[in-house]
Amino acid sequence: MPGFADSFWTPDYASGLGVLLSKLQQGIVENQQILTIANMRAAAEDQYSAKLGEIAPAIDRMTNGFARDDGASVRKAYEGIRSEMIEATKNHQKIADSIRELVVSPFGRWADQHELRVLNSQEELQIRIKEHYKQSETVKKLRTQYFSKCRLVEDLEEENKLAFQSPEKEIAGSPKTLPLPPTIVLPGDSEELEPVELGDKIISSEELKKLLTHMLEAIKLGEVKFPILGTYLNTSTGADIVDFIQRNMGASSVSYAERIGQDLVNNGFLRLVGNVGSTFANSSRMNYQWRSKAFQISGIPEKKKSLMRVTSMGSGSDDVADSPTAVAVADLFSQWNPLNNSNPNETPAEKLRREAREADERYKAAVKKLDRLRCHLEEEMVDYLKFMERCELDRLRAIKAVVLDFSGAISNVVPSLRSTVDKMMLYQETIQPLGDLRYLLENYRTGAFVPRVQPYENYYGNVDEQTFGVDLEARARADRKRVPTIITTILTYLDNHYPDLEGDEARRAIWLHEVPLAVAHHLRNVLNNGKPFTHEVLEKYEVPVVANVLKLYLLELPGLRNCEDGLHYGKRSSSGGPRQSFAKHPWTAPLEQHCHS
Repeated sequence: MPGFADSFWTPDYASGLGVLLSKLQQGIVENQQILTIANMRAAAEDQYSAKLGEIAPAIDRMTNGFARDDGASVRKAYEGIRSEMIEATKNHQKIADSIRELVVSPFGRWADQHELRVLNSQEELQIRIKEHYKQSETVKKLRTQYFSKCRLVEDLEEENKLAFQSPEKEIAGSPKTLPLPPTIVLPGDSEELEPVELGDKIISSEELKKLLTHMLEAIKLGEVKFPILGTYLNTSTGADIVDFIQRNMGASSVSYAERIGQDLVNNGFLRLVGNVGSTFANSSRMNYQWRSKAFQISGIPEKKKSLMRVTSMGSGSDDVADSPTAVAVADLFSQWNPLNNSNPNETPAEKLRREAREADERYKAAVKKLDRLRCHLEEEMVDYLKFMERCELDRLRAIKAVVLDFSGAISNVVPSLRSTVDKMMLYQETIQPLGDLRYLLENYRTGAFVPRVQPYENYYGNVDEQTFGVDLEARARADRKRVPTIITTILTYLDNHYPDLEGDEARRAIWLHEVPLAVAHHLRNVLNNGKPFTHEVLEKYEVPVVANVLKLYLLELPGLRNCEDGLHYGKRSSSGGPRQSFAKHPWTAPLEQHCHS
């Protein structure tokens, strides 16, 4: 049966804990209900005893009754009844005292301490969750700034390639005429274009011009807006481009059409927007922008954004003056103050690149800090959940003991209440602490322990500096292996140590052994650098710790919901791989048992 430490996890951490805290608060109220029953029963016994104690004085004040007849047998019966009333008074007072001594006082003190334990632990953990959330928001903000800076640098470099190729000569005039500001001249139609390769064909300059003209006229052009990067004009979807290629260029298959589309990207006629990379794909969700080069060759006017202000880049209608990047550069010039600039010889382009590098470093540092906070938070959450599980189990056992003491306080004094006591004994026998704990988990469990890693997202898709939390296939490509190096190295290390273990049960035990999360995180931090490592690094740790780090690696794979997903992902990704593949390795059986436990 899974415990608290593997049952109340959610992506935001707080939701799962909120469910558990509501149940713990419910337990605090349940404790007060038990105390209320005991207090009111003790008060009722006090009142009953007091009423029984009034009987003897009341009948003694009647002087002309049994007191006058000393030897009558009827008087003995009377005195016996009177004595029973006095004894009943003592018995019910004893019941009230026993309830307060055995139930109210000890359980009341324990309930107060239990409530303090729950509330104090909750406050400490909420502080950690708030710190993690605040840092997570900081990472999102810095990521937005980093991506925006990279996009500005990319746009500026692209425009520099196209715009600053043939500066216009100065206009001849009288000596008194001032020279005009420098303007940007784009390549004219008279320039000779080199043939390009599209698919398996070499396209001449004339054919290329006709083809681009046809494509720009036939393919739907639109605009697409992205939250971080802004709005892009003259865009077409990958699906529309592939459809045109199949209809007009004789592409017999989608893969061949995608190959032609990739050639258009590689030759500078298209570029992918809204995503990292330059891959062409037949998808309605992939958007590609037609570059200025395509419009220049075809002679079709390019749609540009209209400017809302005059910039210092020139008064013409050239491409640079109409681009958002040119406006940004002009703003940099207008805001530049030589007296306050720490880099006086820095050009606007160099400043953009420097700011992009600085934004990258800030973003990367924030991600690392977030990862440290997350690890510490998860360690504290595991300790907290285990502690709360012990507290809740102790509470249920305490209630069981209270019911037993409560019934004993009554049954030891009043045998006539045996039927009531038997019912109460039956009730206490029906209390099963482990069963109640299992019911709580089955009905309120929010999810197994699956750590949610916030990986560093390199703008260009590079994963060289991190190992955990990275897509399995991306990690394998970076390692240039069919299976990531961390998996094969750990499995080889374990294979070398299996002969030292006696029997299959001992080998399975290393996978089922519970390793403290802090110890596993220590080895994880050593390996989480994107670089290969040797067995000497693993020799510093016990074998169960190494096996647990491999399980932690699978759990931190992106997009996984639970342990079984990581196991299935590993088997599928390594099908047909080396001898130590996931599907054939002896560790899969105990790990499957761990996933289902």
